[in-house]
Amino acid sequence: MIAFPDTSFLCSLYRQQVHSPRVVAYMHALTGPLPVSSLLLLEFRQSVRLQARLHAKDRTKGYLKHDATRMLQSVQADLASKEIEVLPVDWSDVHQLAENLSACYTEQSGHRLADILHVATALHLGATGFLTFDNNQKLLAQAEGLVLSI
Repeated sequence: MIAFPDTSFLCSLYRQQVHSPRVVAYMHALTGPLPVSSLLLLEFRQSVRLQARLHAKDRTKGYLKHDATRMLQSVQADLASKEIEVLPVDWSDVHQLAENLSACYTEQSGHRLADILHVATALHLGATGFLTFDNNQKLLAQAEGLVLSI
């Protein structure tokens, strides 16, 4: 079963969080690389950089620049070692799938564009599972027949 992750999964993989033990166990059981998209990596990296900026402005928010740098280096190392792999995506197809998901679900459930794009990417790639800790995104993935894999 191919399971596609979202940003919450990557955040729990690269920074100690409440869900990190489950993510680490999942990764240890994985027999191949974790599939990701270039969009997922962009959103993850942007989030990490934003958290470092938030912390620099207000020490009660975000996290240290050192932690952000370590996270970004870790994801690069995992790309280099093939622990995670960027799969090629036809973005035109993903955007059409996302448009359909938006039309079907956004008014009733209030989904964010990034969440819709990650589910659309999973569908485009033929994933049967989805890896997220975002409750609203779980509902969208399940509505589209994706099995929650964590």
